[in-house]
Amino acid sequence: MIGKIIGAIAGSHASKHVQGLNGSGGALLGVAVPTLLRRLSPLSLIAVAAGGYAYKKYADRREADKLERARPSGFAEPTRTQA
Repeated sequence: MIGKIIGAIAGSHASKHVQGLNGSGGALLGVAVPTLLRRLSPLSLIAVAAGGYAYKKYADRREADKLERARPSGFAEPTRTQA
């Protein structure tokens, strides 16, 4: 019971560093993740870690492509000056 309370507090504090996650969502993750990790086998833990790593690489690549497309091509309209 005390472990779940500590996990909820830690998750709530960790959610401040994750975009799109509020305090209550972090508290739920803080309670659910340790329980889930306890029930998974070592092979499934490795699969979850590899999937998370692959998703992060995919998301980073998408973000880089988005930034590359948003970059101007080098041709810029001349600035207007007042007479």
